[in-house]
Amino acid sequence: MPHHKSCMKRLRKSAEEKVRNNKIKTLLKGTIKDARAKIDGGQAIDLNEAYSNIDKVWSKGSIHKKRAARLKSRMAKANAKLKTAASN
Repeated sequence: MPHHKSCMKRLRKSAEEKVRNNKIKTLLKGTIKDARAKIDGGQAIDLNEAYSNIDKVWSKGSIHKKRAARLKSRMAKANAKLKTAASN
């Protein structure tokens, strides 16, 4: 247990940040899981909703900007591949 005032505050703040980050990362994991389940099931996904959730997680600072871009790119690629396979 910390003895200095500033260390006590830092301990409290890090606990609060951990709760916030876990909520946000749960949103991201759920979005990715839903998208993959739909694509594996042969359904197209709503990219606007998925992009919105990924951008929200990125804007909060929980993931890196390039990871967000990579996730969105992979979702779009999988969605496009699914649509072209369905049209053929």
